[in-house]
Amino acid sequence: MDKYVINGGSKLYGSVTVQAAKNSVLPLLAATVLTDGEVTLRNVPGITDVKNMVKILTRLGCKAVFSGNDLIIDSSTADCFEIPSELAHELRSSVFLLGSVISRFRTAKIAYPGGCDIGLRPVDLHLTGLKKLGVEITEENGYIICRCDSLRGDEIMLDCPSVGATENIMLAAVKAEGVTIIKNAAREPEIEDLQRFLNKIGANVKGAGSGTIVVRGVKQLGGCDYIPIPDRIEAGTFLIAAAMCGGEVELRQANAENISSLLHKLRENGCKIRINDDKIELESHRRLTSVKSIETQPYPGFPTDLQAQITALCCICRGQSIVTENLFETRFKYVPELRKMGADVTVINRNAFVRGVEKFKGATVVAHDLRGGAALVLAALAADGRSEILDISHIDRGYGSFEYKLRGLGGDIVRVSV
Repeated sequence: MDKYVINGGSKLYGSVTVQAAKNSVLPLLAATVLTDGEVTLRNVPGITDVKNMVKILTRLGCKAVFSGNDLIIDSSTADCFEIPSELAHELRSSVFLLGSVISRFRTAKIAYPGGCDIGLRPVDLHLTGLKKLGVEITEENGYIICRCDSLRGDEIMLDCPSVGATENIMLAAVKAEGVTIIKNAAREPEIEDLQRFLNKIGANVKGAGSGTIVVRGVKQLGGCDYIPIPDRIEAGTFLIAAAMCGGEVELRQANAENISSLLHKLRENGCKIRINDDKIELESHRRLTSVKSIETQPYPGFPTDLQAQITALCCICRGQSIVTENLFETRFKYVPELRKMGADVTVINRNAFVRGVEKFKGATVVAHDLRGGAALVLAALAADGRSEILDISHIDRGYGSFEYKLRGLGGDIVRVSV
């Protein structure tokens, strides 16, 4: 198992290219099961979650090959409807495959999916939506088993705007008979990206980015060459790193609109931000001022996947902040680790009360999940002294070449095998 060894205190300078969005690439990979043609996805990050999804696709009978940062998938040979339990337990996003696998084979079997331990993320909304399309669902010995004679379009009202449920229903509906209307749909940029991809391979989907998505079923889908959107969470993480450490960092292939809620907060902190087409530049040369209140919300609100990183920033700002987590109930598991580094944070229910300290101090800490682990890396880069971040396999799930990119900006970080 690897760890990061970080000597903090260096300012960050230079540029970094943003990878394709993890939270877009995973449902796009699930969507390839629907096609009979070859799909090429560009700028795909070599992260653990993508590698696990590719392993699942190959177990389903698809062919998948990396060529540099491009991933070429041929699903014409797919012949299996069971998603392996050992891979489903490693990858929460394996649940996206339910919609596409049931659409292709009229049968699907999957173990309950895993991923980061950040609280309850029930798949009830996914299953309810599939039932409305005509799928019969049974649960046996930890497996979800789906069967249907045919898929039929219907109107589906989601109890909450779940990203995963919205995407899964879209995938199941694209080849269903008739029209499917998804109401109270999630509005995240990754939903829009999935719509663009599906339409490029021959689907008929409209409304992504709004609360109502309309899917008209088609008979067949083909291949395409596609560039997924840039990863707004990776972009945000590097911007927060520059804000915490000080310096000047430029992001390339970034989308400022998709992280406007973060940019607003960073400007409130006192950072200078310039936007030029697909480039974002951040400049920070002094101790920043706390933002009084941050609340995570569904898009376009502040993203839960940047909550840990922005909390780490608040810990070394001048003043006090309250960070409220509205989406996941156990997403403050990283806070005790930050306290080992000198942070003054008290968590009560879904609120973190942060009192800014002058500096983090180097310490040995443990990454318990993906985004909390990234926050610990940022804290260590900004700290006085040496830190070790243990169990970085969580971080590898979402950040490709993380230490190389940070070193390219001047961070003193190395990966060490233990």
